[in-house]
Amino acid sequence: MHHIVILGGGFGGLATANEIRARLPDVKITIVDKKDYFMMDLVKLWIIKGTRKFETSKKPLNTITKKGIDFVNEQVLEINPVYRKVKTRTKEITYDYLIVALGVELAPEKIPGLADNGLILYDLEHGPKIREKIISIKSGKIVFAITGMPYKCPPAPFEAALIINSMLKEMGTRNSISIEFYSVGPITLPAAGPDVSGQLLEMLEKENIKFYGSCKTVSVEKNSLKFEDGRSVQFDLLIAVPPHKAPKVVYESGLAQDGQFIQVKRDCKTQFERVYAIGDVTNMMVTEKIAVPKAGIFAEGEGIAVAQQIVTQIKNEGTATPFDGKGGCFVEMGNTAGYVYVDMFSEQGPITRLDRPAPEHLAEKEQFEQERIQKWL
Repeated sequence: MHHIVILGGGFGGLATANEIRARLPDVKITIVDKKDYFMMDLVKLWIIKGTRKFETSKKPLNTITKKGIDFVNEQVLEINPVYRKVKTRTKEITYDYLIVALGVELAPEKIPGLADNGLILYDLEHGPKIREKIISIKSGKIVFAITGMPYKCPPAPFEAALIINSMLKEMGTRNSISIEFYSVGPITLPAAGPDVSGQLLEMLEKENIKFYGSCKTVSVEKNSLKFEDGRSVQFDLLIAVPPHKAPKVVYESGLAQDGQFIQVKRDCKTQFERVYAIGDVTNMMVTEKIAVPKAGIFAEGEGIAVAQQIVTQIKNEGTATPFDGKGGCFVEMGNTAGYVYVDMFSEQGPITRLDRPAPEHLAEKEQFEQERIQKWL
């Protein structure tokens, strides 16, 4: 019996496991994850908004066992792609096929002072703290800072700014609080191109949220953000997206260089036989300057593509279609949401489109979450 091991129980890992199980009922599948739950990152914004709580949004990963998929709730300590083994704290797992879907790690330590003087947007523990600060602040300046690229869920920081803008309006404090956005990127969404970035900028400007591009943060002091060119900006509340890095176990295995992501093409193959990598832990270049964004929808698509490759190999029939690069992300603001549609590998090159905010897109975002939870778990 073939043994397929999947490292990571997020979008990519769950999509892969479910696709393989649906098409190969007799193979052994094991998911390994240090977390015992699944929750989409988009819920973190709803925690800030106050419409969700972590305790009621997380779903236990061990429910995957009802589908005949094994779950090991331990951290991956070692990947040996030569001898086809994975080590956790208590287990040594051998595999026939390996899918690495370990995501990224946040690295605020790369920006001196950031951890002590700012709140991290993607940190689960910081969500309630951000909400408390937004509710308590009566005047001053809120600063958002994207301090490294690439980062996961590219529209999310802008969603957060627009959601917080809406919260402040509801509380009647928006007129006495300014919101500014500083990004290391030259435009709002570099991977989406200038047109979509310009449309998003218009959405921000309409809400009096000022955006400043090409601002490389080098350090953070108490109430002060310092940039590489010597400039600085004062703040009363800093909400930051820190630099990202691949988990240490990934580059120790030889799959990637120190702190870098795993380089893959559309087949998601690594340099090791029968070892694939999908999702945020990878870097899949589309052009010399543009890579597939780090977002759950693309991890899902890559996972399904890899599953189909493995199925065709085991069944020894036909060839599988590579990852198509199609997907999209919602841009939530208040009680509405826009939608960024992406086709990274079209014949004309990367195509992006931003649908204007509408209440139905917000409903679609909630449906997007629920459909996958029901399908995967």
